Amino acid sequence: MGYAALAGATIPLGGFVARIEHIRPAWLETEVRHSVIAFGGGVLLAAIALVLVPEGMVALSAPAALASFGAGGLFFFLADRLIERHGGGGAQLMAMLLDFVPEALALGATLATQRSVGLLLAGLIALQNFPEGFNAYRELRAAGRLTPAAILASFCALVLLGPLVAAVGHVWLRDLHEPIGVVMLFAAGGIFYLIFEDIAPQAKLAYHWAPPLGAVFGFMLGMAGQALVG
Repeated sequence: MGYAALAGATIPLGGFVARIEHIRPAWLETEVRHSVIAFGGGVLLAAIALVLVPEGMVALSAPAALASFGAGGLFFFLADRLIERHGGGGAQLMAMLLDFVPEALALGATLATQRSVGLLLAGLIALQNFPEGFNAYRELRAAGRLTPAAILASFCALVLLGPLVAAVGHVWLRDLHEPIGVVMLFAAGGIFYLIFEDIAPQAKLAYHWAPPLGAVFGFMLGMAGQALVG
């Protein structure tokens, strides 16, 4: 529960950093925002490639693994369409919840059986939650429906969700390898959809090199974590 809380704590941290505005020159503020988004994409890709898919496929047959991954992508697609029909506000916040919850569930179960893999997953969740919190804060402020204090308070409340979900995974899923494999691959499919539907397009900034390098650096951090625990 402590690891899940630490992983979730980067959500309000990202929101707090997103409050820093009016960086001069103006192009630098845009470059920073796109670079943070791209960094998050790199970390998400690392979570998929280094933890969620490899560990999930070990526990499942090939058909079950493919079905779980595809179901995750389809579910995120349907959720995305539903958000769009209701005006699109809070899409980043919803996306953050949709990947944080199954990942926290997998984290609780994995820490009970494979501590090193669980620690790597906790670190990757923490790294990805920072840019997601950053981007969700900017999106909610642009919508103008919530004050900065209200947004940060809601982000702090989300931190409590991680330990609760992780406790469920730790107690009830620790010895159920196939269900946790389904959860991992479902989350991986959803995150994969999110990367190409939302993160990659937002990270694109013409004539600048920092955002793609941010994505590379984000994936490199995942590789470093894998090397340390492997």
